[in-house]
Amino acid sequence: MLSAQYETSGITSLEREIKINKKFRKAHPFFIRVADDKNKTLRMYFPYQWAEFDLKRLENVVPANNHRLIHLPAMDNRYVLEVASTLLPDGQWLQVGMSTEEREALLERFRETFASVMVLLFSIGFISGWFLSSRALRPIRHLIRTVQSIDLGKMEARVPGRGTGDELDELGSLFNKMLEKIETLINAMKGSLDNVAHDLRTPMMRLRNIAEIALQTDENIDLCREALADGIEESDRILRMLNTLMDISEAETGVMTLDQGIVDIPALMAGVVDLYGYVAEEKGITIQSKVPDGLQMTADQDRMSQVLANLLDNAIKYTPSGGQIFLDASQNQKEVMITCKDTGIGIPEEETPRIWDRLYRGDHSRSQRGLGLGLSLVKAVVHAHEGRIEVSSEPGRGSTFTIYLPGESANRERA
Repeated sequence: MLSAQYETSGITSLEREIKINKKFRKAHPFFIRVADDKNKTLRMYFPYQWAEFDLKRLENVVPANNHRLIHLPAMDNRYVLEVASTLLPDGQWLQVGMSTEEREALLERFRETFASVMVLLFSIGFISGWFLSSRALRPIRHLIRTVQSIDLGKMEARVPGRGTGDELDELGSLFNKMLEKIETLINAMKGSLDNVAHDLRTPMMRLRNIAEIALQTDENIDLCREALADGIEESDRILRMLNTLMDISEAETGVMTLDQGIVDIPALMAGVVDLYGYVAEEKGITIQSKVPDGLQMTADQDRMSQVLANLLDNAIKYTPSGGQIFLDASQNQKEVMITCKDTGIGIPEEETPRIWDRLYRGDHSRSQRGLGLGLSLVKAVVHAHEGRIEVSSEPGRGSTFTIYLPGESANRERA
């Protein structure tokens, strides 16, 4: 633009344009120099503003009319004067330049701003990362502390829930459920061991007493025979307990051997009723059996007879004189249902979930002889047949046990 002004109106117009430029660019005006064809300075405007540069050196640099900039460093080498040259029509050179001071200052401010922003962002990122990682790892720390507490014997320790519903919260919930199951199993094992110890102590003491009596007897053969008979009876009781415990364990672990075949259900139920008919009659209890003719199922006959015998034995024990017991069987498309219902004392609601536990005996059952294994064996054998058993009871009005076993159609589908 300045060269066009010079070409149009001469140096006067050029100087007027330079004054206007200085008015609006007081802080950072352009460097303007006019030189002759030998690069000797003719005019230099506002040279005092460029005191930090050795402007004489421009006379030693041959200008070129190809837009190539001349770089003149400041005397302290902090800034550079960048000069562009253009050849005027009269053979003189017009040079316009600008110091890199403004640009360097702008870049310096940008660098400072960038550094400040980066430090701020880094600080925010670090603090946020620490907070988020701490928050994310908090459930893991709770889990570790819980495991350490359990290692010290505190089985009641649990992982605190956060209520966030995320994967770590779900992991803590599952871990707590696992701990509850383990604690329940351990308590059940302790209770079972206590009950086994209690139930074994009585027959073992009897055996010892019988042996002492036999040893103290002087040539009384009949007394010795009686002592041996009593000892065999107590031994059989212990063996029944141990065999029942082994049967339950085999059934629960899936290794019980089942000799399955077609079982005639009316004949099975009639045999069990005949077996316990005398005991029920002696106690004044009526047993009624209702089962359709020809009803069959695939099962181990001996094991199912054991299941029905245990249910009927329990019903007789806990049904008062004058009561009734009903044995029913029916079948739908996929299941055979066998029901044992009594009008006995019933089971308290709080005890119902525990009646299947090994050696568990409720308050009402402690007065009755028994091992406390009958219902545990019933449930284990039914599950071994891929069936299920349910109970409904009301104290003072009796209990109903219902066995559901796969019917012939279900067996064919599995086959």
